[in-house]
Amino acid sequence: MEYAINRVAVIGAGTMGAAIAAHLANAGIPAYLLDIVPRELTAKEEKKGLKLDDPAVRNRIVNEGWQRCVKARPANLFAKDIAERVTLGNLEDNFDWLGEVDWIIEVIVERLDIKQQLMARLEEIRKPNCIVTTNTSGIPIKDIAAGRSDEFKAHFLGTHFFNPPRYLKLLEIIPHEQTAPEIVEFMKEFGARTLGKGVVVCKDTPNFIANRFISVVGAYTLNYALDNGYTVEEVDALTGPTVGHPKTATFRLYDLVGIDVMAHVNTNLYPAIANDPYREELVHEKSTALITAMVEHKWLGNKTKQGFYKRVQTEEGRQFWVLNPETMEHQPPTKVRFESVGKHRKVESTGERIKLLCAEDDRAAKFIWATTAFGLNYAASIIPEVADDILSIDNANKWGFMHEMGPFEIWDALGVAESVERMEADGMEVTPWVKEMLAAGYATFYEKKNGKLYYYDPASKGYAAVADDPRAFAIKEVKEDEQRVIASNPSATLLDMGDGVLGLEFHSKMNALDTDIFKMMERAREELDKDWVGLVIGNQGKNFCVGANIFVVAVAAQQGEWDQLNAVVKQGQDALMGFRYSPKPVVSAPFGMALGGGAEVTMGASAVCAASELYIGQVEAGVGLVPAAGGCKELVRRVISPVVRNTPSADPLPFMQQIFERIAMAKVSASAVEAQQWGFLAPSDRIVMNSDHLLHEAKQMVLEMAAAGYRPPVRGKEIWAMGANGLAALEIMVWSLKEAGYASEHDALVASKTAYILCGGKLTKPQWVAPQYILDLEREAFLSLLGEQKTLDRIWHMLNTGKPLRN
Repeated sequence: MEYAINRVAVIGAGTMGAAIAAHLANAGIPAYLLDIVPRELTAKEEKKGLKLDDPAVRNRIVNEGWQRCVKARPANLFAKDIAERVTLGNLEDNFDWLGEVDWIIEVIVERLDIKQQLMARLEEIRKPNCIVTTNTSGIPIKDIAAGRSDEFKAHFLGTHFFNPPRYLKLLEIIPHEQTAPEIVEFMKEFGARTLGKGVVVCKDTPNFIANRFISVVGAYTLNYALDNGYTVEEVDALTGPTVGHPKTATFRLYDLVGIDVMAHVNTNLYPAIANDPYREELVHEKSTALITAMVEHKWLGNKTKQGFYKRVQTEEGRQFWVLNPETMEHQPPTKVRFESVGKHRKVESTGERIKLLCAEDDRAAKFIWATTAFGLNYAASIIPEVADDILSIDNANKWGFMHEMGPFEIWDALGVAESVERMEADGMEVTPWVKEMLAAGYATFYEKKNGKLYYYDPASKGYAAVADDPRAFAIKEVKEDEQRVIASNPSATLLDMGDGVLGLEFHSKMNALDTDIFKMMERAREELDKDWVGLVIGNQGKNFCVGANIFVVAVAAQQGEWDQLNAVVKQGQDALMGFRYSPKPVVSAPFGMALGGGAEVTMGASAVCAASELYIGQVEAGVGLVPAAGGCKELVRRVISPVVRNTPSADPLPFMQQIFERIAMAKVSASAVEAQQWGFLAPSDRIVMNSDHLLHEAKQMVLEMAAAGYRPPVRGKEIWAMGANGLAALEIMVWSLKEAGYASEHDALVASKTAYILCGGKLTKPQWVAPQYILDLEREAFLSLLGEQKTLDRIWHMLNTGKPLRN
């Protein structure tokens, strides 16, 4: 039977339930969000004279939950208007809505009896083949389904999202013994393609995979720190980016999750894993006393503004004071320095960096080795209880906690045999199947043979092939085949993506634009005149492109190399114009940050296939500059020109003011959807939820455009220039900002030059102009601003601090 999900209902409007509904809306799926009806009035409701049967009262809980979700930062929604896809109701007046939907997600209180009561009601109203899932983080799935019919059980399983669902990739799918296999397969596909998730299928065991692992390993980390005198700041310095983890590290993560939540999870998990030899880490005497005291003090973390960290306003400004577990007092922050970390912190490879740190002998190295070794061994020990394979353990950690590497990937990087020997020398009892693997001659958990990745399978006692995802395109694997590399230089590579499609990859530092990238753009354009179908511009770095290499620009400006700067800017402009008018389709595939020149590369293509998490903007004003490779030209062409062309009587000024404000204030979109609303993406451009599929989808877009008989736009006067009248209106905005104290003298100078470009200068009347006319204005303003000392001050401040300077 074929399944389809066109409408979903989420029951429970707490933090998690509301955020799941928001993410469904992001994916384009209408959702009902329901919660219980209040049993008593609030003081505010009584004062207003409301009664329990008033609709505002009956929907109060769901309304408040949804409003918290909408106002949360980082944003749960791609754009504000997406909230319209979520309809609010309650479980008494609107229970019949549940009979309309294709998927019901239960996200209510973690009590088995209440969940079972709800399932009994759902069985009576759900339509045939409606899938019902629970977002429980620990209650056995089979117990929640107990007492229901076989048909209900066949369509019931766990779908455990991670908070916030928009940003954390992991979706754990937990079938029970009676879940129909086709339901599991459908939900895996739906989760990956439609919701953009990394899906891991778990066994129905306590806390499933990710939370089981992090609870025990996190407890060990806390215990080791307390037993060996490491401070909160030291632990966070050693368990964040140093080892490939997010900046939240350990204690900032506990504050984010909630100290009470952490205590609740550990308390419930301990009796549930009676056969786990490592469960005693959850009830360590010092840790238990510390967490209990913090809960009693109501130091619960971010939600009470005090946990392991406390925000304090001092004469020097806002500071985050740190808890001293021995005195139970918060102290001013200190600078944490470790010799080994300083020595190896610039090693780019995370695995190599961890290996080097573990080989050192200072306090940092001892901590990293002890906690890493425990985590590796624990990961092995929970196979096959929580999952049958190492892939599931690794992916759950990477996708659920944003770790750069999974435990078994780290173990390979350390050297399995060497680390096992060291573990045993330290008195650790290494998981037997790992030693069996080594004894049988398998030296690593992962192995690559003939371009194919394999992983060690403890059940079969041999290597098994990692299943291919036909929608996942890996540039690294393509480049391993020298015949598919067309050309390469230090900053960019031109490669054969297959099916006649070229790929242009940036790989300079932070993918910043430089002359090498411009040269490869020119080479790509030359190749398109040959027997190629089209081109994809994309990469798989941390961000698509953060703009121009401003260090090189600043040095050249200080040395007065104006002719060279002019030539380089013109080279970039010409390269992007070459893509726009290419006879073959060019598709850009932006993701993450696409700032300044990155936004211009995005818009310079024939079409865009963007990851949903796209943060794009013309941010040059932050360093005292203006867009110089077509940013102003493209936004006018995309936003203003269609208004004038389609409705000649319309006033384009309000649209121009929006563009001007976004450039002058260096605004960045919060998503690809918002970028589309702002004009960086056209209505016909594609947005991809799963970033792993981005390059594949971009390639398919090229093939579809070519098959449809793609023709480039005709060169001509396609930019509407408002001229002097429009410029006067924008200059009033600049003057007002300056007079109100929102803009400095230099801000005003940069903004005025931006306005001049956008309006096409002081043309005596509005008129259509050629793109090159605007590009020349961009280049002239860019170079003139580089001659301003305050612009150079901004550039150097950004390079030295990573923050903009207001001067």
